[in-house]
Amino acid sequence: MKQERKAQLLTIVLMASALLVVLGQKSGWRMPKIRASDLAPKAAAKAEPTPQDAIYGMLDAARAGDVKAYLASYTGQMESALRQSLAETTESGFAKYLKDSNAAIKGVAISEPQSLTDREMKVRVEYVYQDRNEAQTMYLEKLPGAWKIARVDGVERVKTLVPYGTPVQ
Repeated sequence: MKQERKAQLLTIVLMASALLVVLGQKSGWRMPKIRASDLAPKAAAKAEPTPQDAIYGMLDAARAGDVKAYLASYTGQMESALRQSLAETTESGFAKYLKDSNAAIKGVAISEPQSLTDREMKVRVEYVYQDRNEAQTMYLEKLPGAWKIARVDGVERVKTLVPYGTPVQ
């Protein structure tokens, strides 16, 4: 008998709860919406930018033909040389050059930065093309709030055993 009584009480409680929800919704009450961001832990502060962020930002700007963002990725003599190149062409011509020179890139591999000084890093960047890979060493400087590319070594060809896009057999 006790088991039956518990089942009856539970049924009554559930029915009363459902009735309250229906009446509440008819009178304008709504359940609060829960977003995924409400469940995720809040970040204490914005993450400190990394040298890789600067390189990816430069590549994204080049791919989009965003001349201002591209130039903002550089500092020192590199920035001056790029601004001189821009002055010798039009902004739209420079944007087209950026897009065209990055169109053939299929992927990018960025190595872990090596610290040279407390404000200078060295990073090896490998570009993957359809028929070859090329590597380049970039030197980045830490400026207030950002890393910027200060200089770049020449491109070296990397020997690949299997070209990009080769079907797997």
